[in-house]
Amino acid sequence: MPMETVFSVKPFLAVLVSLIAIPCIISSRSQNIRESWTFVAAAIKLALVLSMLPLVLNGGVVEYTVCQVFPNLGIAFRVDAFGMLFALVASSLWIITSIYSIGYMRHLDEHSQTRYFCFFAVALSATIGVAFSANLLTMYLFYEMLSLATYPLVTHHQDKEARSSGRKYLLYILGGSIGFALPAMLITYHFTGTLDFAGHGVMAGHVTSGTALVLSLMFLFGFAKVGIMPMHSWLPAAMVAPTPVSALLHAVAVVKVGAFSVVRVFTGIVGTGVLAQYNISLIVCIIASFTVIVASMIALSQDELKRRLAFSTIGQLSYIILGVALLSESGMTGGMLHIAMHAFGKITLFFCAGAIFCATGIKYISKMKGIGRRMPITMTAFLIGSLSVVGLPPCGGFISKWYLVLGTIEAGQIAFLFVLLSSSFLNAAYFFPVFYNAFFCSPEEMQFEDKVDEAPLWCVVPLVITAGISVILFFYPQPFLNLAKLAVQNILGG
Repeated sequence: MPMETVFSVKPFLAVLVSLIAIPCIISSRSQNIRESWTFVAAAIKLALVLSMLPLVLNGGVVEYTVCQVFPNLGIAFRVDAFGMLFALVASSLWIITSIYSIGYMRHLDEHSQTRYFCFFAVALSATIGVAFSANLLTMYLFYEMLSLATYPLVTHHQDKEARSSGRKYLLYILGGSIGFALPAMLITYHFTGTLDFAGHGVMAGHVTSGTALVLSLMFLFGFAKVGIMPMHSWLPAAMVAPTPVSALLHAVAVVKVGAFSVVRVFTGIVGTGVLAQYNISLIVCIIASFTVIVASMIALSQDELKRRLAFSTIGQLSYIILGVALLSESGMTGGMLHIAMHAFGKITLFFCAGAIFCATGIKYISKMKGIGRRMPITMTAFLIGSLSVVGLPPCGGFISKWYLVLGTIEAGQIAFLFVLLSSSFLNAAYFFPVFYNAFFCSPEEMQFEDKVDEAPLWCVVPLVITAGISVILFFYPQPFLNLAKLAVQNILGG
């Protein structure tokens, strides 16, 4: 049954709305007005995304071409199931992260808050641009726009450590995309004459096995935001940024843009047929599995909470790549679904880390013994976020990991089943002791007074919301699950 195609300016408007709000944010004379413009833009963006959701769930697509740049290639948008899944996550979490940003930035009296909210808006514009891109050129341009927009956020504190981390951030992110992804894109266009995303890819019949392998690896490592080892070091370094930025990096944008871009290229440019025919998928699975296990083991040794969360993210992102590279229906569904499920679980954990820092000034896990009695709401939310990332009920992360496990069985790749199970055990090993020591340490080990002293309300409410959504997604994973299944059906021709 052919998909219904609707030509509409809505995807372009969804990208533009946060950019249009920037002059209003800059010219605002008070904090309240400035942040009100942020919420207005975020609400309009979410409304535009939701307005296209019913059509996409019914198998339709929305298209809009801005201009033609080269023959058969232009700046164009196309909203399909996979793009909608990612855009829905990003646009909804922008609102929640903006609420959290107000509580965090005001409580710590951070400098340059107007600049912060402006670049935050640019980052979300670029993220939606990536999600709705109709071809690789459009996606690449918004990918680079995101890299440049998040640099001032990573270096927000403007101290020596922030500048050093910012240089590493640009080296990996821009260096990878310009050094690997851009040449791969040009070579692909030379061989195929197109960069449009297609259901079965565009490389089949145009490239040899060796060329396909090299191009696939160039895209995998070139889109370094996905954090595949050895292109991962920027991610822990970027933790010098304010916690709302870390949450943005790990859940709403950046790393998920990297994962989304790799999946989009593998399925829409390289093609699942080429990945299977030349055994490229097996090589990608091995690289992703190595990253999953090594990152999880490194996370065990990290005492700084945000760095532990950073290495956890590196491993979790590779779940997405592993699931899609399995090329089984359940595996690909689980990989795509994990973009959403991990987002809500991990952003909860970062919100909790920021709330702890706001209330106590503490960054290190070894100094958090007994903190649960002082901040019970925050640490309960931390438990829920941990359960989701580990993949245990009753949290949404269980659903995506269940599909990933089924995917390894469908693909007949039991070795990768062992990788998933081992990684989940390691996830539990580095998350659950944090919660246990927060509530169940001995009186002699306690480092906090036995009283409630939570972070500001604007910090606590968002983490309660995201923790609650993580639980709700276990019982009601739609529409994310439906969108993932629909995307996989379109890719596999089912």
